[in-house]
Amino acid sequence: MDWSDHDLNPTRRGEDGLAEPSLRPQRLLDFVGQDSVKEQLKIGIEAAQLRGDMLDHVLLHGPPGLGKTTLAQILAAEMGCFLRSTSGPAIERPGDLAALLTNLDPRTVLFIDEIHRLNRVVEEVLYPAMEDYEIDLVIGKGPAARAVKIPIPRFTLIGATTRVGLLTSPLRDRFGVVHHVDLYTPEQLRTIVLSSARILGVPIDAEGAAQIAGRSRGTPRVANRLLRRVRDYAQVRGDGTITAQLADETLDGMGIDHLGLDGSDRRYLDALLAKFGGGPTGVETLAATLNEERETLEDVIEPFLLYLGFLQRTARGRVATPAAFRHLGIAPPVLGDQPGLFD
Repeated sequence: MDWSDHDLNPTRRGEDGLAEPSLRPQRLLDFVGQDSVKEQLKIGIEAAQLRGDMLDHVLLHGPPGLGKTTLAQILAAEMGCFLRSTSGPAIERPGDLAALLTNLDPRTVLFIDEIHRLNRVVEEVLYPAMEDYEIDLVIGKGPAARAVKIPIPRFTLIGATTRVGLLTSPLRDRFGVVHHVDLYTPEQLRTIVLSSARILGVPIDAEGAAQIAGRSRGTPRVANRLLRRVRDYAQVRGDGTITAQLADETLDGMGIDHLGLDGSDRRYLDALLAKFGGGPTGVETLAATLNEERETLEDVIEPFLLYLGFLQRTARGRVATPAAFRHLGIAPPVLGDQPGLFD
């Protein structure tokens, strides 16, 4: 299990093993975007501090790479609390969670990433811990077994999930603060790219930042990844400065088009449009055609296509929109061309 404490040293190890600055913001004020979420969290923190209490349990849900883990770190720092981090799959047995909870220090934020992947038996241990700050344990076996309640320090649980629909109702209802983290606008991503370039010490102009932001799928994690790749290209093929032309050449070479679609997205759209006439097609059929896991399509590829308006999820299956046909330069089928069920 990974119960690592929050590393207060804002550096990360690059591929060459050398330390490079972390691109995560350290304060709520520096966190770009998610204005409504930040405002509500700020109010909750201030109210808890006025009462001398801990912030209510927080659930953050949304696509990967939008800053849920970063928000958890910032919340712990803003409240002056310790941060303990783990993930749902890492907690395999009820005893693992009980050991983690009983060893919490006072005023601790416990962050569980991918909380929807908690074992249901493990989840039962969380219920009294979140509500009454105690856990129920059974000591002994057979007729000599007895149930005991063990108090634990008051803590704030922050859960993050990419699939909130997989959370059980009893667990979801025990979170007092629930926020959806949205995809970012190109302007917000441009601000993030400029800030990250400044931290990395990479010269970049506004047009170059806009090129990267526009192809980042509305996701800061993708934006920072693309920034590093364009930086490499600029150092090898240019003078080290990221311009619009250089960013365009780099991202085109990576197979990322002006909307941010990559090879996986185009394979998905090509299968849906060219092979199945735009649908409706079941997601299992698409997964088998592409040799991908269903979860990969639902969690990684489809959210951005839905955001662009290229895809519809219907009761009958996935359906491509006219915008998707136009983007790939494929003529949409004419109504009435499809054969009927008994034709």
